[in-house]
Amino acid sequence: MENINDYMPLSPDWNKERLETLKKLMPDIFTNEGKLNINELKKVVEPESVHETERYEFRWFGKSKAKREAFTPTDATLIYDEHRSLNPTETENLIIEGENLQVLKLLSNAYREQIKCIYIDPPYNTGKDFVYSDNFNQDRKEYWEDAEYVENGLKVDSNVETDGRYHSNWLNMMYSRLLIARQLLREDGVIFISIDDNEVHHLRKLCDEVFGEENFIEQMVWKNKTGGGAATKGWIGLHEYIICYAKNRMEINEISIPYSKKTASMYNKKDDKFPVRGHYATWPLDTTSMGDRPNLKYPIIHKGVEIWPEQQWLWSKKRVIEAQKEDMLIFNKQKDGGYKVRFKGYLKDEYGQVRRGKPLSILDGPYTQEGSKNFQAFLAKSIFTFPKPVKLLKKLYEIRVNEGSKNDIILDFFAGSGTTGQAITELNQADGGNRKYILVQLPEATDPKSEAFKAGYKKISDITIERNKRVVEKIIEEKQNEQPDLFTKEGEKPKLEGLGFKVFKLVKSSFPRVEFAPDPTKTDAENIELLKKYIAEKEAQLVTAFNKDELITEILLKKGFQLNYTLTKRNEFKENDIFFATDDKKEMLICLDVDLADTTVEYFKTHTDQKFLCLERALNTTKKWNLKHYMGEKFEAF
Repeated sequence: MENINDYMPLSPDWNKERLETLKKLMPDIFTNEGKLNINELKKVVEPESVHETERYEFRWFGKSKAKREAFTPTDATLIYDEHRSLNPTETENLIIEGENLQVLKLLSNAYREQIKCIYIDPPYNTGKDFVYSDNFNQDRKEYWEDAEYVENGLKVDSNVETDGRYHSNWLNMMYSRLLIARQLLREDGVIFISIDDNEVHHLRKLCDEVFGEENFIEQMVWKNKTGGGAATKGWIGLHEYIICYAKNRMEINEISIPYSKKTASMYNKKDDKFPVRGHYATWPLDTTSMGDRPNLKYPIIHKGVEIWPEQQWLWSKKRVIEAQKEDMLIFNKQKDGGYKVRFKGYLKDEYGQVRRGKPLSILDGPYTQEGSKNFQAFLAKSIFTFPKPVKLLKKLYEIRVNEGSKNDIILDFFAGSGTTGQAITELNQADGGNRKYILVQLPEATDPKSEAFKAGYKKISDITIERNKRVVEKIIEEKQNEQPDLFTKEGEKPKLEGLGFKVFKLVKSSFPRVEFAPDPTKTDAENIELLKKYIAEKEAQLVTAFNKDELITEILLKKGFQLNYTLTKRNEFKENDIFFATDDKKEMLICLDVDLADTTVEYFKTHTDQKFLCLERALNTTKKWNLKHYMGEKFEAF
């Protein structure tokens, strides 16, 4: 049964999908009209709850509304900004200028379960920072009008401590965004969130609800200062936190990081037994760091001498016997005639790959001052306050979850100065990786009195883009100085793969139909007919009055295509402009002409192997029937 939303260019309605999934699992809890019966649902999942008055739960003002807002579709879209993009043909990196909740909704179809790692550094709730407002229609201009920043820029709400909903405002802002972010993560994906003491306890409870308490991985303490400074409530604060959750902890088999230079230097001994494994270091085999385990208390026999541990051995008896056979143990004789036992640990595994270590729950540095230095290397220091250090984010992005990490997609939807982009770009240059980043930054207006504004940066997103532009330009310049022949030889192309980014902007839908308001006095069928008439009248000049590329981007994005799609014109069509769109995962033929020629219709009657989309108003009744009859679900009129 068709409804108005079938004709709207909306992002997916995840509330509808959740209900459909529930209906498939438990059709008996729905009415004959297809409505969810709440009482029947309670009988299934929590029969005692009808009379229950007290239970543990995390509640705050506005929570239900924030959850509904997360899963409702958006009629906004993204348009490509060619002028602010850099080397767009060489990269799949994206910088998106726009309100991040709307952007996340737009990404939620094409990038669902595609993101391996999310890092966010959201506004801390200090009473001075801005909190994003999700209501752009109440006492303010529409977002996309106000975001033009001509005079006052985008308006966001400050969250002062005198506000009775001080914590609720912040939680509502975070809740809706984390709900959508979770959908974007792969099953083995993880999210890192920087936070300070003001909301860390609330954030933990919030993430327990969104991701599941069982998917909590770690709350890292980041020592971000060297010492000194003003005391708060009698203490000098030297740390913040980085919270880590998994999408599905059961899908994660291993978490590891590269050895630091200091750790790698400990492997300074060498033998000829395993040449491929390189140098080794030794560690004591006895241990006091584990709980009491009787099976680890046994004698090791060496040259007829029984050697007992002070408490217990680190390894089982079977493993020790195998290590003795492989000459992996070292016996150091003591003055009393006994022995101390140490074991060899090689820097590389049996395949010659350098081993990795385990992350620590305490990060001693890099310090906040280093973040300012990283930023100052490309832009003036006073333009952006307290950016995160590049080295800190590199540490996080070098964490390997399961196998491989050099081709993953990393998302940062509070991009700020764009530190994530620099960290990923430099990591790829260092290890030959092909990681891709997606940065999302609100076009928040800079203060006209600020140094940023005076330097020409009217929006924070301008700084995000400019910083990453300069990072890439510096690398290209260094490459040019190292290998000038690559840039001068005729016919040869410099190796710039992955260096650059495409810029997209959040804007209002190009389709006037999104302004249609149903008449509450009419039936659904009558409103659909009114909508069809509205579309015919308002969009009559759509293709000629609007940018065709922007229309295609909006349609493909809503149909689940990633933003790295390519368009190729199909020359076999003589009377229509038809393009082949693909993002390497999906593909479709698309036509935005105002009239579909008879020859084109005849072609698709015998070529039904690919999906085809055209405008509804390009068809008469006969053409539409023929295409639907021969192509079935592979044909769609928009």
